[in-house]
Amino acid sequence: MILEAVMIQVNQGMEEEYEDAFREASKIISSMRGYISHELQRCMEVKGKYLLLVKWETFEDHTVGFRQSEEYQKWKKQLHHFYDPFPTVEHFENVQLS
Repeated sequence: MILEAVMIQVNQGMEEEYEDAFREASKIISSMRGYISHELQRCMEVKGKYLLLVKWETFEDHTVGFRQSEEYQKWKKQLHHFYDPFPTVEHFENVQLS
C-alpha cells in the first residue's frame, strides 16, 4: 500500500467552494483502479490549508493509472484552479518496525 500525501493551500475566500468541488471530485478518484481510500483534512491553524491523504494499492496506480487517465483531466478541471501555490505530491510506504 502507498500513501499519497498532498499539502494544499486554497485561494483565500474559496474554501467552501473548494470543499464542495472536492466532494464531487471524490467520486472520480474513488472509482479508479488501485484506489483504497482517501480523506481531506482541514487545518485548524491556517485558513485555507488542507491535507489530502489517498491510499493506493501501488505507486503506479496513482502515477500512471490515475494521472494518465481521462478521469484525471476531469479531476484537474474541477480542482486545480483553487490552488495557490500548486501543491507538491509525495508518496510514502510503510516502514516495518518489527
